[in-house]
Amino acid sequence: MISKTGYDHIVLSDRGAAIIAGTTMKIVELVPDHAVYGWSPEELHCQHPHLSMGQIHAALAYYWDHKVELEQDIQRRLELVDELEETASSASLAERLKTRRSD
Repeated sequence: MISKTGYDHIVLSDRGAAIIAGTTMKIVELVPDHAVYGWSPEELHCQHPHLSMGQIHAALAYYWDHKVELEQDIQRRLELVDELEETASSASLAERLKTRRSD
């Protein structure tokens, strides 16, 4: 179920994630391009041509109005990626060791 917000072009998923309406792109997927690379709305549009300027401006407005919450979500996602990378590399190492023992 999708819920409307007070922002044109922004909806909330049933899990509460802010999504750019008409797309599958979450605000937390667009914001790092702006925050890390310093991309302007125009540059964001060049990098994500499927988004309209209205969608981009609405996403940035939503981000600035919910910055603390979204930054926490971004941090949680980065930690999850780190955890998954560690798990994957550990499994890979275990598989390599098993292969070496059988040689």
